[in-house]
Amino acid sequence: MAYDESILSSLRRITRAIDLHSRKLASEYKLTAPQLVCLRQLYNDGPLPPSRLAREVSLSQATVTGIIDRLERSRLVERRRDQKDRRQISIFITEKGRELVQSAPLPLQERFAGRLAKLDQQQQALIDKTLKEIVEMMEATELDVAPVITSGNVEAEHTQVEEFLDAPILNKENKN
Repeated sequence: MAYDESILSSLRRITRAIDLHSRKLASEYKLTAPQLVCLRQLYNDGPLPPSRLAREVSLSQATVTGIIDRLERSRLVERRRDQKDRRQISIFITEKGRELVQSAPLPLQERFAGRLAKLDQQQQALIDKTLKEIVEMMEATELDVAPVITSGNVEAEHTQVEEFLDAPILNKENKN
């Protein structure tokens, strides 16, 4: 039995699921996956300095700064100076941000991680081995990886989502 078409189809489905999730976040919630991850971190852990938020979500300080800027413009978070040390700034999630986190879907990686954790160690090891082989076959071992499951470049997510949201709606013929 030839498995190549089935495997390629599965890879396309994975890619498509990531893209659809990213588009749903963008169109329905006006968020990117990294923005949602940052909001969820603030929702769960409370106020954090930007540097700690960046560490917690495994994103660069520059990326998190851009994310915070956009979330602040949308009134989902706010920066506040420490009363004792005015040099220190913490990021607080607003009530609007809390409501959005409660209504938004879980990031793909959280849903996937939960389902993966339910598998036994042997199944997880097999999936890990197989995916690593696929990465090698696709000559993708040297590519940087985003810490969140999203489509596109996490570093450039700031402008990409704004361009997507400003673009005219695609007609049915252009939709996949």
